[in-house]
Amino acid sequence: MVEAISWPAARALAAGAACPSKPSSVPLREALGCRLAAPLRALVAVPGVDVSAMDGYAVAGSGPWRVVARVLAGGAPYGGALRAGEAVEIATGAPVPAGAEAVLPYEHADGDVPRGGPAGDLHAGGAGGPLGGPVGGSVGGVVGGVVGGVVVPGRHIRRRGEDIAEGAVVLGAGTVVTPVTLGLAAALGHDVLEVRPRPRVAVLVTGDEVVDAGLPAPGRVRDAIGPFLPGLVEWAGGRVATTTRLPDGPAALRAALAGWAEHGAGGGWPAGADAPSGWPECREDVVVVCGASSKGPADHLRAVLAELGADVLVDGVAVRPGHPQALARLTDGRLVVGLPGNPFAALAAALTLLAPILRELSGVPAARETSALSGEVRPHPRDTRLVPVRRSGRGAVPVGHDRPGSLWGAALADALAVVPPGWSGEQVELIELP
Repeated sequence: MVEAISWPAARALAAGAACPSKPSSVPLREALGCRLAAPLRALVAVPGVDVSAMDGYAVAGSGPWRVVARVLAGGAPYGGALRAGEAVEIATGAPVPAGAEAVLPYEHADGDVPRGGPAGDLHAGGAGGPLGGPVGGSVGGVVGGVVGGVVVPGRHIRRRGEDIAEGAVVLGAGTVVTPVTLGLAAALGHDVLEVRPRPRVAVLVTGDEVVDAGLPAPGRVRDAIGPFLPGLVEWAGGRVATTTRLPDGPAALRAALAGWAEHGAGGGWPAGADAPSGWPECREDVVVVCGASSKGPADHLRAVLAELGADVLVDGVAVRPGHPQALARLTDGRLVVGLPGNPFAALAAALTLLAPILRELSGVPAARETSALSGEVRPHPRDTRLVPVRRSGRGAVPVGHDRPGSLWGAALADALAVVPPGWSGEQVELIELP
């Protein structure tokens, strides 16, 4: 086992231990929240052809114009080219015929042919046009009818590629895929996206004394770590794939870390016991063990890691709270992060080891911020202190309530101030809270 290392070194070592997965092509619905592994290019132009921006008439030459056809969005385009003095009734988004010089909106059109008429009537029914034309009036609505009005050349026609040219790069590599990104990608012709997969995290909550619902009985405590981990993991770029609750004892922890599929019902799990609810069904990238990372009689993580032949990278960090944290790599490449059982200490450890790993795996950059400290803070002579603070105009103000077993201070805070050993008043780094 290695000795406790400094807080900055632990954070750098955690980031360096991460081995990012190769980019993969995934369907749009699975890409949400990932980061693009390659620039997003337009496979088609937007719009793909010249289209009408209004309901009305595509016209050629000077008016008045004789209506020769109708074109609907999604329907067949007009087969020929418009000649001077001709018009095609057209819907918004429908392809504009060759030769059209502008679109005359319904509300700007007038004519001398009343609505209603034979089967070729563009506004069948006599109660208003299906393309949204006005009801009644004298605007021409029949093939062979005549419309007039004033147009400006090029007006109300969206030209091919006017919004986005075919082949254009619209988003760079590293962009987070949002719901809007998915819509844009679909509009540009994509069915799949090349992304950096979000790392999968398995959470193992240990401890016979830990309960996950209701009021804890004497000698029991509510789990305060399991509820905050999914949000923290999501914030750092990963996702919690499974959460498993384990009894105390090395056998359950050994079976969980080795993998239930490898051991089977009798290969490491306590005799006669079934796999717990939430047991992992597929491999994860990172395993987070809540509790069992200290050196008390119920803390078995270190011994189990040794039995499994894991490479222990961090065995304690010189930080308060959160000293008894651990980082190891299993023989199959998975990383194991051990968090202390006290909630605030677990949060501090997760920000020290887990968040840098997930950011490196997913490509999520960490914000860098420094600030003066406004308020009394006592540095530790050897260890880094992580102090809950709120930003203010005069600097970061400590909010108190920062004992290892309480999340009260962290809940009041919007950052943790990194107070180095022997701090003497200089500006400090602020760690953003999820």
